Amino acid sequence: MELKNTVRTLTKHLKTDDELWRSYRDNIAICFIDTYYRYEKRYKNREDIHLIANNAAKNFLDKLCLS
Repeated sequence: MELKNTVRTLTKHLKTDDELWRSYRDNIAICFIDTYYRYEKRYKNREDIHLIANNAAKNFLDKLCLS
C-alpha cells in the first residue's frame, strides 16, 4: 500500500506541477540521448535502438534511485 500511495503522490504532482513534469521529461530524454551517442555503431537498426532505449531507461532509474 505504501508504494501505491507513493506512486499516486508522484503522479498527482506530475499532473499538476509543470516544472516537475518538464524535469522528469528532460531527464528521461537526456538519458536516451546520452546512451544513444555512447553507442559505438554509427548506423543503428531497430535492435540497436531497442537496446539503447533499455539502457537509457536503466540509466534514468539509476539516477532516480540515487536522489
